[in-house]
Order: sequence, then C-alpha cells, then structure tokens
Amino acid sequence: MFKAIVTNLARLVLAAVLIFSGFVKAVDPLGTQYKIADYLTAMHLGQYVPDFLTLGASVLLSAVEFGLGICLLFAIRRRVTSRLVLLLMLVMTIITLWVAVANPVSDCGCFGDAVKLTNWQTCWKNVALLILAVAVWRWPMEMLRFVSRSNRWIVINYSALFILLVSGYALYDLPYFDFRPYHIGANLRAGWQHMMSGEESPYSEFFIERLSDGKDITDSLLNLQGYVFLLVAPHLENADDSQLDLINQVYEYAEDNGYPFYCLTASGEKGIRQWRESTGAEYPFCHTDDITLKTVIRSNPGLLLLKDGKVIRKWSHNRLPDEFKLNDRLEKVEDGHMPKNSIPRKILLILLWYVLPLVVLTIADRLWAWSRWVKRKEKSNKVYQYLKKKKNEKENRSRQLENEPEPAGGPESGQGTERSTEG
Repeated sequence: MFKAIVTNLARLVLAAVLIFSGFVKAVDPLGTQYKIADYLTAMHLGQYVPDFLTLGASVLLSAVEFGLGICLLFAIRRRVTSRLVLLLMLVMTIITLWVAVANPVSDCGCFGDAVKLTNWQTCWKNVALLILAVAVWRWPMEMLRFVSRSNRWIVINYSALFILLVSGYALYDLPYFDFRPYHIGANLRAGWQHMMSGEESPYSEFFIERLSDGKDITDSLLNLQGYVFLLVAPHLENADDSQLDLINQVYEYAEDNGYPFYCLTASGEKGIRQWRESTGAEYPFCHTDDITLKTVIRSNPGLLLLKDGKVIRKWSHNRLPDEFKLNDRLEKVEDGHMPKNSIPRKILLILLWYVLPLVVLTIADRLWAWSRWVKRKEKSNKVYQYLKKKKNEKENRSRQLENEPEPAGGPESGQGTERSTEG
C-alpha cells in the first residue's frame, strides 16, 4: 500500500509538471529555440548549429516532455516510460546545476515565459522531480492505469497530433497563448511611465531610436493619441519577404488615413538599405534591441497595432490584414478593435477539443474494464456458477412442462371413463 501511494503521487506530480512544461514550450516554439540558441552560445557552439536544427530541437523537446507526461498520467508502457522520465530528469538536473553554478543564462526557460524561476530555483525544482522520478522508476507497476492496453494507442496518437498542431499553429501564426509583456491588451504607455518613475518594469530594454537622426522617440510614440502601426523585424537579412505586397499595402493604407507607421529593426544600415532596394519600402525605420523585438512578436516580420499606447492587434507575416479587412478607417473596422478571442474562450477550446475526448475515452474504457472484471469474477466463482446452473435447470424444466401436450378429452376425461366402467 505504501509503495502504491508514493508511486502514484510521484507519478501525478511528474505528469503535471511535464505536461505543463511541454505545452508552454509547444505554444511558443520560437521562444524555446531562442533559449536553446542562448545555451549553445554560452557553450561556444552557436555558430556550428543552424537555425532549423535548433527549431527542430525546440519542437521535439516540447513533444517529448508533453508525451512523457501523458504516458505517466495514463500509466502507458509503465516500465519504458518510467525509465525515460528518469533519464530526462537526470539530464535536466545536471544541466540546471551547471546553469545555477556558471550562470551562463539568466533564465533556464523550462516553463517558457509562463513561469519565471531563478537558476537555483530551477535546479532545486529538478532535484525534487528527480527524486520523484526515482520512486516511479523503482516501482513502475504500482502505477494505476486509466486506460487499458487496447486503447492506449488512441491516447498516444491523439496527444502527439495535438501537441504538434499547437507548435505548427504557433509557427504559422502566433503563439496561442502569449505570456510575454507585449501581449494583446498590454498597456505599453503605462509600463513605460512606471519605469520612468523608478519602478521595476519588463519594458526597461524597450526603446525606439529613429534612424534618420538617432533621436529616441519611445516616449513620444507611446504617448501618441490614436493608432500607430509598428512593423517589427529583428533582422531584416533573415526576414520573410513572401508578403511584401501586403506590407506595402498596409503602409499605403496608414498613409492615406493619417496613421503613423514605423519599422522597428536591429539591422544595421546595410541591411536596411538592402531591404529598401528589394522591397521598395518607403516607411521610416527605427532601431530597437533585437532581443526585445523577438520578445515583442514571434514573427520576422510581424505587425503590431497600438491605440493610445496599448497593444490591440498582432499579426504574423502569414496573417497580415488585406484591403478587404482594412476597407475603412480603423475606428469602423473589426481589426481596429481588441479581438474577442479571450483567454477563457481559448482555454475552453482546449478543454473541448483535447481534454474532453480523453475524459470520455477514460470513462468508457473504465466501464468496459469493470464489466470484463465482473464477468471474470462470475466465471471464477464456483458457488455462483452452481446456483446459476440450478437456476437454468429449473427454468428449462418449467419450459418443458409448459410445452407438453394435454391428453385427449381434457383433464376430466380420465375420471369419467373410470366411473362408467365401475357402473
């Protein structure tokens, strides 16, 4: 009993942490890629690993963590899963111990931007999880199943499809959940003003320096009344140029309607000049820190719309608004207002499309397993089988008596014959 309680408690805690960690990484695969690149740079290996490998590692890491968490939760392939979880936690503990001691990066990134921990907090967290992983590895068969062997493939395949779709959506569009300080609804003006008053602010690295004269226009831009378009391209040399026509159309729309439009980039004059020559860009350029720009929006390029210093819209380069959406002034069109896709609604969609089907599957599977268990118990119970046999014999005898034909003349004919003979 003690082993079962310890193992299942450890298994549930590990499952919750791995599922959450894998999900927040899948929601923001570019953020995880940037963190992997930071680690490689700290180890002087950044120049040898191309971006597509770090991005692939980001997607793979999120899928592995999420998948192992789901396998632990449902007790799928218990021996194999417990060994893999122990190996993962051992590697992660060693890495975070090195990070805590050497301090090559300020944040380990284990929970993305959703939860921030210091390097030592992360290290001790992994030590605790490693101890739980040892308990699960020691007694894997004590884990109680939530689904039977015949249905576990549904859980595995459905979970793999779900987490890969989450990553794919984030890469094509933008993260489904935005945990960064520049999310839709963030008041950049208020955050910037608090930092001017000496308060700690996540916007301390945010600045906008006009390229033409080198003037810092951050304060004046955030204090503008009305709408402002910000085209964000951390590095123009690597920016996706498949939607250049739409970018130029949005700029022309802003010009026609009197909305300021700026391109924020960390590229130098050479990169800006090449971008202008290849795209015909006429909008003004400003310099901003590249790490800050990568934090502002996970797209290169991406587009922000501010209103009175507040972020009300964000678009990736794959989802830029066209002339059908921007067919009137922003005050009169849908894209000029905050989107209705709120956080509670997003969570509800996750519950309906992923959690609810697994809950239904689990309930149906357990009911089916319970009915099978009852049938096995009935077959193995000799007293029950004996009583059932006697009951069946009695029912068969009753049916036979009911089906026997009656004598000719009815039940009274025999008595009448006897009386006539005696007479």
